[in-house]
Amino acid sequence: MSNNKFTVTAALPYANGPLHLGHVAGVYLPADIFVRFLRMKQEDVLFVCGSDEHGAAITLRAKKEETTPQAIVDKYHSINSKAFEDFNISFDIYSRTSKPIHHETAQEYFKTLNKKGSFIQKTTEQYFDEEYQQFLADRYITGTCPKCGHEEAYGDQCENCGSALSPTDLENPVSKLSGKTPILRETSHWFLPMNQHEDWLKDWIKEGKFEGNQLHNPKDWRNQVVGQCMSWIDGGLQPRAMTRDLDWGVKVPLEGADGKVLYVWLDAPIGYISATKEWAAENGKTWKDYWTGDRKLVHFIGKDNIVFHAIIFPILLKEHGGFVLPDNVPAYEFLNLEGDKFSTSRNWAVWLHEFIADHPDKVEELKYTLTAIAPESKDSEFTWKEFQTRVNNELADILGNFVNRAVVLTHKYFEGKVPERGELTAKDKDVLAQLKEFPQKIDQLIMQYKLRAAQAEAVNLARLGNKYLAETEPWKLAKTDMERVKTIMNIALQITANLSLAFKPFLPQKSAKIAHFLNLGELNWDKAGLDNLLDAGHAINKAEILISKVDDTFVEKEVEKLEASKVDTNSNYMPQKETINFEDFTKLDVRVAEILEAEKVKGADKLLKLTLNTGLDKRTVVSGIAEHYSAEEVIGKKVSVLMNLAPRKIRGVESQGMILMAEGPDGQLSFVSPERDLEIGGEVR
Repeated sequence: MSNNKFTVTAALPYANGPLHLGHVAGVYLPADIFVRFLRMKQEDVLFVCGSDEHGAAITLRAKKEETTPQAIVDKYHSINSKAFEDFNISFDIYSRTSKPIHHETAQEYFKTLNKKGSFIQKTTEQYFDEEYQQFLADRYITGTCPKCGHEEAYGDQCENCGSALSPTDLENPVSKLSGKTPILRETSHWFLPMNQHEDWLKDWIKEGKFEGNQLHNPKDWRNQVVGQCMSWIDGGLQPRAMTRDLDWGVKVPLEGADGKVLYVWLDAPIGYISATKEWAAENGKTWKDYWTGDRKLVHFIGKDNIVFHAIIFPILLKEHGGFVLPDNVPAYEFLNLEGDKFSTSRNWAVWLHEFIADHPDKVEELKYTLTAIAPESKDSEFTWKEFQTRVNNELADILGNFVNRAVVLTHKYFEGKVPERGELTAKDKDVLAQLKEFPQKIDQLIMQYKLRAAQAEAVNLARLGNKYLAETEPWKLAKTDMERVKTIMNIALQITANLSLAFKPFLPQKSAKIAHFLNLGELNWDKAGLDNLLDAGHAINKAEILISKVDDTFVEKEVEKLEASKVDTNSNYMPQKETINFEDFTKLDVRVAEILEAEKVKGADKLLKLTLNTGLDKRTVVSGIAEHYSAEEVIGKKVSVLMNLAPRKIRGVESQGMILMAEGPDGQLSFVSPERDLEIGGEVR
């Protein structure tokens, strides 16, 4: 046991959609492996994560699904937190940025920085949607990237080339609210003058030095992390707004800041701190112990978050004072899927919660494959065929085969008891010497964040065991030299016991199963490499199937499912929405109503104010149909209206329902009206 202390964070996933395998392979699984290994070494470690529940992505999803941001974050926080639990990701805490403790922490942090003069307040021109009468956050704007020409870049980043952008950098900007070109209008915000921090950032990132102290070894940082950061710095850092004009998020806690919230990339990283506060309060700890002193702070992230964790958040930590800076930011490249990029819009993804529901017995097989192909230094690809190959040829044929033979032969020849070791041959001594070397190799690789290679070394240990049994052939010697068989099987069982330790960070459930076969108690990493983990005479349990092979039918079904679910983005029609239960549908109260009166809503080109006779009452509904119908021509029409939609004010008019419309590929809207002359108030079901 060493005296190292770690606070490990995994990037807070946006609670605006479910997790897919790309997210898991590049952030949460490697972070979990690293943390599990630290715990085996009995290090002091805290593993922090939670849902990022603010920002434009949430509000956009809410508008798309015609619901509230709170409903969106509640839905996806529930889905994702359960998926993490079922995937056995061992967070110490999985929190949410919508919690009061986070809002309080983020606001206090902002006020501290503001008092210190860390921000500059200035008025700039920002894009404004005239139709919706609101300023547009970065993610509400798309356009052509000026650097690579990608036509769907966001206002803060191009996800095609990875360049950080400002909305005004975009060519042909379009509002995601109205679909129209926004105008520029003046607004005031608080900016972080990142240009004032270039010198110390260079020393810290390239040399690992901060204020004269050596904080980390720069050789331990991945090339792509250092490269991307230095590209930003060498290009000249610019002031970046730390507030936004939005109605969803952490309110700016200053006078004169009505209608403004904290920028999500100020808000979200502070979520690591607020989650630590929450965990510490629940466990009788002092939260500052995990963010100050000689603590090693490690951020596991995807490459699209490098700048935020290796430049912006460190500036915020330094400006506040008293916090440690990151010891490492092991960022992962992107994982592709069956020859294409993961795409939520095209539904080209393997969703984690769906995989677990369909294949609960294949969870660790998936973990193994994702680690074996992890995009540590370059993009990699997941295919179902490779999943099959990895499981069958490596897990089953190497690990499973060796463990099974060692346990079964012990029961066959020695009634399930560990035989006593006799005189060692040169081969025995060589195998035991190699066994002793494995812990150091795995330890070194994991602490260098080379988890693919570390897992491969665990497999190599199983290979060593297989090779040893194949060369010594105890099943043949049992006819002539049982004393020699005793030594062979003792060594084979010691290797098996070590395999339960070697695989514990990667496959904790398989590791526990191996330990169960051996009737082995809990062991820490300091026991790894020892050749006396099992005493002679120790009784072991019988073997069960450790790894089941994956057949061709499994692969065919998964590929077919993926292809069938893919959305054609070239289609003129919107893709199918998420599946709902029949019970959800029955909650909708849709009825036939007659339009009695209609008039245009002042100042809104698209909106008509309609007075309806629903058979139950007369009510007002605001509908965006003015571009398709005049007020005069809709009077007397029978329409379908959703009755039990929560009322909401639209341009000062309370709308008490929603008219159902059909939309053609050209965007033309048409009423959904009954074919026959039904009575007013008739239910649509």
